[in-house]
Amino acid sequence: MDLVALLPWWAGAALAVLTYGLLHHLASQPLAAPQPGQLSGQMVPAAIKGLATVGQYVAPIICLAGAVLSIFRRKQREKLVATVTQNTSADALDGMSWQEFELLVGEGFRLQGYQVQERGGAGADGGIDLILTKPSQHGGEKFLVQCKQWRAFKVGVAVVRELYGVMAAQGAAGGFVVTSGRFTDEAISFASGRNVNLIDGPQLDQLLKNARGATQGPTMASPPPRQSEPEDTQTLTCPLCSRSMVRRVAKRGANAGSAFWGCTGYPACRGTKALS
Repeated sequence: MDLVALLPWWAGAALAVLTYGLLHHLASQPLAAPQPGQLSGQMVPAAIKGLATVGQYVAPIICLAGAVLSIFRRKQREKLVATVTQNTSADALDGMSWQEFELLVGEGFRLQGYQVQERGGAGADGGIDLILTKPSQHGGEKFLVQCKQWRAFKVGVAVVRELYGVMAAQGAAGGFVVTSGRFTDEAISFASGRNVNLIDGPQLDQLLKNARGATQGPTMASPPPRQSEPEDTQTLTCPLCSRSMVRRVAKRGANAGSAFWGCTGYPACRGTKALS
């Protein structure tokens, strides 16, 4: 059930229908009449039929329960994002468990347009916690994420080296280390010039606010955009590293020829924004 809950809710519902159809078909198959001296040959088909008879009801229930759990976790992620973005204090992330922190980070990347696969670690450090893909802008490239809910200590260079090694082993295009705290100078130095993005607590908070604002659109209190300002010279900050952004044109992938805002820290940072 927990594995099904890692999928979108509709995938769990589809699995419920699929498993019922398959197991019901097996359970409906008649057994051949036993032949003298071949009783042992009937044991396996009889066992399969018996398991299918029970499983045709149990397996779909488990899949549906996983779909419900997926919906619950989605609502939980949305609530976490709303809580953090609406909290004006600096310790908005401090009261979270590591599980809640991973859910929050995953939702933040979803709001950025990434497809997020949650690995679901068994402890506070499950290695690679999230796998990101963004086919629309990165041609299906894979990005790895490690989440570190460390409030009392800075994240050291060993964590960044570990992620970089896994990136190389899995052929990932880039990676992110996200923490509610800070990074050591050695970690920042090692990540510099590599496709590893370090996101600390304040940057995560800003990323969530930018992403949530982009999905909700401007509020009634938001001032209208200045029409007289050329789009090429707008001052924008990267949602991942807060560097300035420039107007670029995609040279490959599904969006080749399309313009977008790209981080000036590329390729170390691959933050993008759609043109308004």
